[in-house]
Amino acid sequence: MDNTEVVEAMERISHQVHRTPLKQSSTLNTFTGGEIYLKMENLQRTGSFKVRGAMNKIMSLSEEEAGRGIIAASAGNHAQGVALASSLRGVPSKIFMPKRTPSTKIAATKHYGAEIVLTGDTYQEAYGAALQEKIRNGSTYVHAFDDHKVMAGQGTVALEMLQQLSDLDMILVPVGGGGLLAGMALAVKAFNPRVKIVGVQALGAPATYNFFTGRNKGSLEHVHTIADGILVKKPGELTFPIIRQYVDDMVTVTDEEISYSIMFMLQREKTLVEGAGAASLAAAMCQKVKVQGKKVGCVISGGNADPSKIPVYRDLSKMARQLHHIV
Repeated sequence: MDNTEVVEAMERISHQVHRTPLKQSSTLNTFTGGEIYLKMENLQRTGSFKVRGAMNKIMSLSEEEAGRGIIAASAGNHAQGVALASSLRGVPSKIFMPKRTPSTKIAATKHYGAEIVLTGDTYQEAYGAALQEKIRNGSTYVHAFDDHKVMAGQGTVALEMLQQLSDLDMILVPVGGGGLLAGMALAVKAFNPRVKIVGVQALGAPATYNFFTGRNKGSLEHVHTIADGILVKKPGELTFPIIRQYVDDMVTVTDEEISYSIMFMLQREKTLVEGAGAASLAAAMCQKVKVQGKKVGCVISGGNADPSKIPVYRDLSKMARQLHHIV
């Protein structure tokens, strides 16, 4: 995989996805001492960046591949992207989702036309069930992250950011299986290698972080985080070599820190974002990386939060303020 695939993806999907804003917040600038720019992928079609990768993959399929129908596994955002892209391509889709997927994501995926199968407690378990279905029916599988076409589609986020602000010093990217991070890192290092790329993962599900830092090269047995969009037990086999080659650093954030960032966005920016979408901002706000005096882009990767969890976010946010002495 190289940067030309990302450029081709940009050309292929530009009429199907939104060019999302790169928004600056004076409040965040004052709070952090840096210039913080929010890439608002929560305003993307389906409410998440995931539609970019799904769209690029599905629009790249041959007629024979598309004609077999589409199958995927997802904690929610990839599901919506696959469902929308499949509908636009005119082919049926079946999505396997963990049982604890937020109801808002399930309803939205059905709205875009997919058949839903709820199974297992984690993405990995839903993934296993989807692969079994693929073997039985011969459907075309669209992976949530471990696919070069999907990664290339996600990398278009980086191309947009560099077009919108060419002199960024650093970009903070949320990480689950690593499709977004890999695609963005590849694109950034091809066009502006001076920009540092930092992955941000939930402390309760740090598989990619562990691989990157050499702490643990195996699959995690237990994962838990409010950031369900990045709740995976191991990084992708295709994503991780790219991450290892092009990413400058990785950090983790706690659920309390993620919740603090969610509540900050809700109260100060009047925007509700999901846990995964707030992870990169949490790294900047809770000083997991040095942002003072730098132009820093934070990818707000999704906005499909479960409103019923707002009381949980609020309580965890209070804990974060106590831990970090933040306002």
